[in-house]
Formats: sequence, structure tokens, C-alpha cells
Amino acid sequence: MTQLALPPGALVAEKAPPPFSLLDYEGNLRPDVDPSLVPDIPDADCLRLYREFIKLRLIDDRYLKLQRQGRLGFYMQSTGEEATQLGVAYALKQSDWIYPSYREPGIAFFRGYSISDFTNQLFGNAEDPIKGRQMPVHHSFRAGNFVSISSPVGTQIPQAVGTARAAQILKHDTVVSVFFGEGTTSPGDFHVGMNFAGVWKAPVIFVCRNNGWAISTPLSAQTASPSIAHKALGYGFPGLLVDGNDILAMISATRIAAARARAGEGPTLIEALTYRRAAHSSSDDPSVYRKGKDDEVREWERRDPVARFSRYLERKGILTPAIDAQYRDEITQEITAALQHVETVGVPPLMSLIEDVYAQPTANLREQLAELLTLPRQKLGHG
Repeated sequence: MTQLALPPGALVAEKAPPPFSLLDYEGNLRPDVDPSLVPDIPDADCLRLYREFIKLRLIDDRYLKLQRQGRLGFYMQSTGEEATQLGVAYALKQSDWIYPSYREPGIAFFRGYSISDFTNQLFGNAEDPIKGRQMPVHHSFRAGNFVSISSPVGTQIPQAVGTARAAQILKHDTVVSVFFGEGTTSPGDFHVGMNFAGVWKAPVIFVCRNNGWAISTPLSAQTASPSIAHKALGYGFPGLLVDGNDILAMISATRIAAARARAGEGPTLIEALTYRRAAHSSSDDPSVYRKGKDDEVREWERRDPVARFSRYLERKGILTPAIDAQYRDEITQEITAALQHVETVGVPPLMSLIEDVYAQPTANLREQLAELLTLPRQKLGHG
């Protein structure tokens, strides 16, 4: 077949470059890295980050088991993807805004979201901060500027750009970070958000957590682009391809993107290359569509972000087996206490059904609630 020549000025796709990385898979600093790009992290902060890593691992393991036991209706794990969360969490200011996707609980925890509130939300009980109005795993943490997770993928992207534009107009020193998977780059919300962010030079960081799978759809079926990061070029701003399992690289890349945003230079797209080692959710069975992918899974297990960071800290003399054991024991006790408490808490009060809709419940809402209260308690699920 004859290959047609393109005219002068035609742009052609190039291969994706190697992802930006600072640590090798054994947790050593790569010999060829620019030392100025290695983030200087105090020892206490290193240990705090490691503790948050362990917290996410222990929670994922315990709460998925609860779902399998029938005590939770739904759960989603982020095993293997923790560095994409914690790297951004550490690099940004507490006052910056986060628009998460499904796998960013680590940012909420880092900003002060408690295991107790996390557990209450999963059970949707009377102490749930969002009063049982969202399905499990759809957290919201107002004190941490962590906006509610939304099931329709991509809707958070133009919302985040709008928040960044508002901060820009108000001349606030605020950066907005929005998370999504590579599958979310297919819907129009992604392209609308990217376009307006580029035009406005909005202070927003787009973080594509490219874990290889949009439920059962592989990356190869999502885009013909050599990388997701390339897509930023079409909207007039940089794209960074980053090793999403390297927390040092994620911190460094996020700091660079945040500095650009605060300086008025506009948005950045960070494509964090990682892998979804677990199922999409507790309702999914990846063995159905990942047949013959055992080698792929094992290779990404070798790149485990927790193991890489722990080896790095051990070599620096910061982390010891005693500290690791202490963290695991403390977190396990905290999880156990939260689960024991959640069993003693009832469902949200019926009054909460009509709260937060208007500043004051309207007469129609009060009338509907009064009618509801006349129903037998068994029909209301209250006994």
C-alpha cells in the first residue's frame, strides 16, 4: 500500500518519552537524575508519608473484606496507586482545592479526614458527614477543600476549572487539582475543561491517573495518542508524563505544576503512569477481561510504590522495622475502634431528608416529611 506524503507543516504524533522518575524500582535514586529535581523532604514528613501509605493499604485490605462479608454494600481499592494521591497531597497547600475521582482517599486522610468519618460514610449512618446521601466511597471533606466525589466520570473536570477561574478572578493564591482516570479523557467534559483552562490560563493541575484500565476497557482502546500527556499540547499548555508509582517524582512534578499555576503561567496536565492491580470495584471481576495478563500484574507489583519508598527511607536510616510495626499496630487499632463504634450508630434522622436543599425547608418539603412520618416504622427501615 502506497503511503501518502503529508504537506509541509503537518504535525505528526511522536512516541511518548520515558516517564519522569527519580527512584528506580528498588528504591534507589537514579544516577542520571538532576539533583535539583529531587524534593528535599524532612525526615518527619517522610515518616508521615510512609504512615499514610500504610494506612491506605491496611484500610483497603480490611474494608474490602467487610464488603465480601456483606457488611458493606460497595468498596473501591486504590492498592498500587497510592503515590499518585500522596505525592500531590504533600506538594500542594492545605488551602488548595481537590476535585477527586474514585481513588484519592489518601488526599483526604492527609488533610485530616479521620478513619472514623471515612467509616461512617461507608455505612451511611447518622454520623456520616454527608448524612447517607452518597453511596459508599463517595467522600466529601469540606474542611480539607476535598470536593464530593461524583459517579458520572468527568463532571468534576469543568467544575475544577471553574473553581480555578474564580480564584484567578479573585486574585487568590489558590491552585485547583482535579483527578481522573485515562478513560475519562474520552468524554467531552475532559476536552471542554482543558480548552477553557488553556484559554484562561487557569491555575489548575489536571492529574490523569493512568492505571491502564477503564473498568474493562484497556488504554489501547481509549486513545490513539502516544500518551495522555500529549493531549495538553493541543490546548496550549504542557503535559508531563510521570512515573505514578514514584512518590518523589509525583511531588516534584506537582510542585513544578503548582509553581507555574501560581505564577500565572496556566495549567499543567500530569499523566501519572500506574496500574490498577485490584478490581475496578467490589462489583467487578478483572479475571474476566485480564486473562493472560498475569505477567503484566506481576511486573507492576515489582514497581510497588510503598515498597520503593520504604526501601528509600530504610537506606537513609529514617525507617526501621520497629517504626513500621508501630504504625501498623496504631492504624489497625484505629480501624478496629471505628468499626466497633459504627455498629452502635443508627441511620440518619428522617429530618435530614429535607435539610440542605434550601436555606430553610419549604412548606412542601415539610408536608412531604410529615406524610412520610405517618408510615409504619418497618417501611422506613427504622425497626
